[in-house]
Amino acid sequence: MRINIGFLIAALTIRLFAPSTGCAEVTIGAVAPGFNLKDVNGTSYSLTQMKDSPLTVIYFFDVESRSSQEGLLSINQLVTSSRSDLKVLAITGSPREKVAQFVKINKLVFPALLDSGQVRSEYKARQILPVICTLGPRLKVIDLFQGGGKTTEKMLSRLAERELQRKNSSMAKAISREVTRKNPKNLDARKVTAAASTRDGDLKAAEAECRSIMSDGAEGEVQGKECLAQVYLKKGKFDDALKLAQEVEKADPERSFAHVIKGDALYAKNRKSEARAEYEKATKKKSSAPYEDAVPYNRLGRLNDAAGNRKEAREMFDKAVTIDPYYVEVTTNKGLSFESEGKWDLALKAYRQALEIDKNDIYAVALARRAEDMLNLQKDTDRSKRVDQLVKDLAARFRNQKIDSRQEDEWTSRPMVMTVIDFEEKGGMTERSGMSAVFSTELTRYLNASGRVKVVERALMDRLLGELNIGSSELADPATALRLGKILAAKLIVTGSMIHQAQSTAISFRLIDTETSDIPQTTIRQLGPTSFFDQELFQFNRDILKTVINKYPLRGYIVKSAGNEAVINIGASQGVVPGTSFDLLEETKPIEFKGKTLHSAPKVIGQLEVVRVETDLAYVKPVSKEMNLPPEAKIQERRAETAGQ
Repeated sequence: MRINIGFLIAALTIRLFAPSTGCAEVTIGAVAPGFNLKDVNGTSYSLTQMKDSPLTVIYFFDVESRSSQEGLLSINQLVTSSRSDLKVLAITGSPREKVAQFVKINKLVFPALLDSGQVRSEYKARQILPVICTLGPRLKVIDLFQGGGKTTEKMLSRLAERELQRKNSSMAKAISREVTRKNPKNLDARKVTAAASTRDGDLKAAEAECRSIMSDGAEGEVQGKECLAQVYLKKGKFDDALKLAQEVEKADPERSFAHVIKGDALYAKNRKSEARAEYEKATKKKSSAPYEDAVPYNRLGRLNDAAGNRKEAREMFDKAVTIDPYYVEVTTNKGLSFESEGKWDLALKAYRQALEIDKNDIYAVALARRAEDMLNLQKDTDRSKRVDQLVKDLAARFRNQKIDSRQEDEWTSRPMVMTVIDFEEKGGMTERSGMSAVFSTELTRYLNASGRVKVVERALMDRLLGELNIGSSELADPATALRLGKILAAKLIVTGSMIHQAQSTAISFRLIDTETSDIPQTTIRQLGPTSFFDQELFQFNRDILKTVINKYPLRGYIVKSAGNEAVINIGASQGVVPGTSFDLLEETKPIEFKGKTLHSAPKVIGQLEVVRVETDLAYVKPVSKEMNLPPEAKIQERRAETAGQ
């Protein structure tokens, strides 16, 4: 009996004085236990309702314990002021009346749920409060905290880091500044502020914060230098970044991200083997912030994928996304790796996983759309056979250099067919692979949607390039691009290059006329980190269409007229849309001079507007007044400048 009592006393002592971990039966990486609770108004809330939320906080508190409320009220203030999409479920065992009063006084913007004890027991949130569980995508636990005071500060700092991982820089800054307002010595929070400014391109503010951190003791000097090295990297000061990163490595050999900075600087200097060695070193170190941990694995994955080591690449990508569930770039990189092996079903799965993380990620949206098109093509047996045969015929013509130059009369416009060829990518290491593929895919979609041009479908282009075994470096050769355009019966080719620089990507693209080899348009533009698709891609599309209209106006003839309406011999196939304006032309008499016949340009005698369109013809009416619309009279599209577009 004494032995049993002694054993029980010893067990109780261990239980009482063992260090508390919080959420003891809720493990990091596992799906959080589900529950269904009601708020003070009787409205039910289920954890499964949060399954599509990228970040959810479950906060257990007591309305009579101010220390357990501190973090909750801070989060409430931050969510209110920043309009964040952060989801919060506050859970308490306090009486309904007191909870209702607490909610009213503090103006909670998220529900306070009443628990009889079962949920708090499951989450080990009965003895010490607060208990905070942070859930990532698919309701997986990513952080666990228990207790107030310093623990609340750590929780908020970690929440700021999670928001940074989500690319939510404004919320990351708001939380980190709230932490440093209460504790100016919190280096982790201050570094989040600097990292968020760096990500936003505000390098002046980032550098100021980094230098402030450097002046705060020995640890501050190390973290500040690492922070400043990242700023120098973004400024393109690669030697300065290397120097600072080396100083960080010497002062604290276990810091991981210093090696990532060194790797990025070396890669930008085209010392790729040395860069790989630094990324590998980074994976073996222990000290880094959550938003930095996964970066070296993504870098190694990209290097392996570029070298054709697909399996090793995907292993690196998997490690990266395990470490950082918000690393959407890694997930699309993995999908592109599957694409390169023709595994479109697995690629689509990866893209859909990326969309679960960020449904608005334009890369994932574009790549998923392309993968779906390829899978639909594979399922459509007849269409797939036609494409396969066409690809074989085109490949044979490319190899034999046989070009089909058939055309109708010289005046009437043919359909304006274009092809967009993936751009060659150069320069520094980026978070994402496939930028060129996404750019060409989305530009193709924009151009096709205009109705003015027809772009060779991506499925055909991808199959043809695969059949010919032509990569991006070969496509950068204008002669190769020109031959491709000709065998595809494309009048114009869009091609160029992307140069990844420290703070932006420079795109140089040109239009090439396959019949004359002329270059009717060249454009060089710097793309910032946030404007790539929303603004710049639209502008590229607009510039190309403007060039097409100005350099290659639609031309045709009046083939029939009845009263104040006429039929022209071009329609939707050539890019005519309702509202298209045409000049009605009258041929001028040639001038004979010293044995030569001199021809002048046709005279504009009126303006017509398209009112209805069919596939191969359109109906036009005079714009301002009734006029004679003689059959066989020439018409020409009004140029953009003339039409005031």
